[in-house]
Amino acid sequence: MKIDYLQKIKSARVYDVASKTPLDLLPNLSRRIHNQVLLKREDMQPVFSFKLRGAYNKMAQLSAEALSRGVITASAGNHAQGVALAAKNAGCRAVIVMPVTTPDIKVDAVRHRGAEVVLAGESYTDSYNHAMKLMEEQQLTFVHPFDDPDVIAGQGTVAMEILQDNPGPIEAIFCPVGGGGLIAGVAAYIKAVRPEIKVIGVEVNDANAMTVSLQQGARVTLDQVGLFADGKAVKLVGEETFRLCQQYVDEMILVDNDAICAAIKDVFEDTRAILEPTGALSLAGLKAYAQQHNLQGKTLIAVASGANMSFDRLRFVAERAEIGEKREAVLAVTIPETPGSFKKFCRLIGHRNITEFNYRYADATAAHIYVGIAIQDPSESGKLVTRLQEHGLPALDLSENEVAKLHLRHLVGGHAPQAKHEQVYRFEFPEKPGALMNFLDNMRHDWNISLFHYRNHGADFGRVLVGMQVPPGEEQEFTDFLQNLGYPYWDESNNPAYKLFLG
Repeated sequence: MKIDYLQKIKSARVYDVASKTPLDLLPNLSRRIHNQVLLKREDMQPVFSFKLRGAYNKMAQLSAEALSRGVITASAGNHAQGVALAAKNAGCRAVIVMPVTTPDIKVDAVRHRGAEVVLAGESYTDSYNHAMKLMEEQQLTFVHPFDDPDVIAGQGTVAMEILQDNPGPIEAIFCPVGGGGLIAGVAAYIKAVRPEIKVIGVEVNDANAMTVSLQQGARVTLDQVGLFADGKAVKLVGEETFRLCQQYVDEMILVDNDAICAAIKDVFEDTRAILEPTGALSLAGLKAYAQQHNLQGKTLIAVASGANMSFDRLRFVAERAEIGEKREAVLAVTIPETPGSFKKFCRLIGHRNITEFNYRYADATAAHIYVGIAIQDPSESGKLVTRLQEHGLPALDLSENEVAKLHLRHLVGGHAPQAKHEQVYRFEFPEKPGALMNFLDNMRHDWNISLFHYRNHGADFGRVLVGMQVPPGEEQEFTDFLQNLGYPYWDESNNPAYKLFLG
């Protein structure tokens, strides 16, 4: 039977619990990429996600008998909250099966809405299989998170609101894709009302079930999926959502985790809101698409699908956002192990901000440095490498090296038995250009730096750990240097952690 999705979307019952969310301009990002970028703020729903729309619309269509038996669903978190809220309104039992990898913030939110939570499996597909067993055993009514016409219609109201708020020209609307419920509903409505508008799906490159399925013309089950964007960690897309995507979706685009982190930062800088990784997925795709197609002066819309972010993930997001924006070059540089080499390196870097610096004395001939440098354009990485090499400092660009970005930056160091007479001090440098050169200019040129670690943490001062080889008899001169420098400092030479791992 052919389903009239336009009519289903127009008559969907979502506003009993859902809000009509704003379509906000992102002015800073719009200026940067030379297009008008609008963000559909589904992060502002009562459950901080669009999933409430489809879940409630489905529950509103259920019979009293079906509700009396209770409902069950499988979800990575956001759909679960929608079902839990709808069940609470209907006064019925709700059982939610969630992956064990679901962030606590989502699990707790579901429990607080009165639902029973069962943790099973590592992905949505694993949880779905477990939920189907419980459904049979307990005779519960299953509320599918995406592969259901009523759920799809509920999500399609997002597109209806977008066109109400922006009736003018729109080049493309970008939707995050997991099982496909959101993009299926959006695409069905857009192509029925404004077929000239492109509908583009965005997936993470390690959770790309819809992209692969559309390429092969049939649904494909992935062996495994990445879990960073946990709301879209789906191994197999829906049957009905796949059919609608085949019919209506213009294109799919893939992005990586760094691009998602950069998009989270973009939204924060323009709105002060913090999206979850899945919530920023469509914006990451929008930016990639605009760059690939050299778009300028177009209106591009991304659906911010959710904001159920675990606080402990913010550290990773901040760490990777600069790399995702291509605003940080990560280099490995070899300099001679001679006094003044470090200062020469810093002068070659020029006025660029050093975002991170890791170095530990290894031998008497050469020093290997891990350094992060703020850049404005990705092409600067290659130019920096060339400039350093032209001045006799071998350099390697590690900006795309996952081992370096994830692990080596925390492991540079170790014991240095040849670093005689080492004094180790912790400093707070003012976070402004010239602070490092002021330090180097004030210290004696024949004091060798044997240890240096710095990472920009976004504060108004930088935390720096420095080891310097100060020969016997020069202690007073070293003390004078510390006092005249004007930076807060602490002697860590007897710190037990230093002695155990670095001394």
